[in-house]
Amino acid sequence: MYINFWYPVCLTKELEDKPVKATILGLDFVAFRDSKGKAHCLSDVCCHRGGSLAGGLCHSEDDTIACPYHGWRFNGSGKCTQIPSLGPGSKIPARAKVDSYPVKEKYGIVFAFLGDLSEEDRSPLYEIEEFQAEGWRANKTVIIDINYNYERSIENGLDPAHNEFIHPTHGFEGTKNDYKVNPTQITDHQWGADFAQVFDAPPLDKEVYGDTAREESGELTVFGGYHGPNTLITQIHTKKDINWFHQYFFEQPVNQFKTRIFFVNMRNWIMDEKMDDMVMERNMVIANEDIAVMTDLRPVVTPPVKTKEIMVPADLIIGNYRKTLEGFKDKGYKIDVKKFNEEQHETAFAIPSPDRKTEKNWVLDPIPLLNGK
Repeated sequence: MYINFWYPVCLTKELEDKPVKATILGLDFVAFRDSKGKAHCLSDVCCHRGGSLAGGLCHSEDDTIACPYHGWRFNGSGKCTQIPSLGPGSKIPARAKVDSYPVKEKYGIVFAFLGDLSEEDRSPLYEIEEFQAEGWRANKTVIIDINYNYERSIENGLDPAHNEFIHPTHGFEGTKNDYKVNPTQITDHQWGADFAQVFDAPPLDKEVYGDTAREESGELTVFGGYHGPNTLITQIHTKKDINWFHQYFFEQPVNQFKTRIFFVNMRNWIMDEKMDDMVMERNMVIANEDIAVMTDLRPVVTPPVKTKEIMVPADLIIGNYRKTLEGFKDKGYKIDVKKFNEEQHETAFAIPSPDRKTEKNWVLDPIPLLNGK
C-alpha cells in the first residue's frame, strides 16, 4: 500500500450533516462538512486520548468536529480550537492538532490526497474527460466491497487472458482451438500506463442488449490502463463511433485484505435513463464472475519476488503495473506493513499530511514506510 495518492473516502451523498468514518491503507479517517458545505478529511485519532473523531458531532457555529470522548474541537485544518476542560478562552497547546488532507469532490465521490507532497508534486486525480459531456450518460456511482487485495483487483482488470475463461460475454469459455491472446500495446506515462487490446468476442444476447447487440463474433477493441496504484480504466468499444462503455474504478484499499471499489460507468449508447438498472445489473454479473475467482487467490497479496509466479507474454501489462509500483516504492511511498502491524496496537499512526513539511510537534507518529533507493 502506498501513500501520496488520491483515494476515495466516501460518496458525496453520504457526507451531509454527520461525519463519515473510512478505513484506508489500514488507518482510520473522518470526513465532515463545514457550514459552507466544504468537505474536509482528518486523521480520525484525537491527539488527546485517542478518541475516534468520527463518533463525535459537527458544530456549524465554528465549523468544527468534536471528539466524543472529551469534547475537544478540531477545525477543517486539523487545529484544535477548544478544550472544554481548560475552561473558556484558555490557550490551546501548539501540539493539539491532527493531520488534515487535501480534498476534492468529483464523480459523486469525496477524494482525499493521503500524503505530504506539495500540490505541484502530487499525482493528479484521474480526469474522466467525458463525464457530464454531451452524448454520454453516467450511471450513479456505486460501491463494490471485495474481500481481497486491491493490487490483485487492479491486475485482474488489466488482465487480457482471463476474459476467455471467466466472462461468457467476453470470450468463448475456452472452446476455441485457435485461441491466443493478441499482443498488448502499452504506452507508459508519468503515473501509470495506457493499453490497447484486440479481442475475438462472441455475439451478445439480443434479449438483453436489443438491436445494439453484436449478432456475430468479431473483433472487440478494449482500451484502458492504470493511474497510480489504485485507479483502473477500462474502455470497451464494440463499434467505431457508438456502443462504447467507459468504466472507471477508484479503489480504496481498506487494508491488505479488503478493498472498496468506487465504480463509475459511462456509456454513449442505450441512453434511456430506464436502462440504468439493466446496465448496472449486467456490470455486476461480470464483477461477480471475477469476485468468485479472485477471492480464492493465493498468496493473498502479490508475491515479493518474480520467481513465485510464472509470467507469460499475455501478462505484459501486469508486469508493467508491478514495475510502476516498484518505482513508487523507490520514491519512499510504500507502507512498511509488517512494521505497522507489529506496532499499531501500542502506537497510533497517521499518514503524514502536507502540514508536516512546515510544522513540528506532532503527537501521532507517521506511518512507517519502506525506505526508497
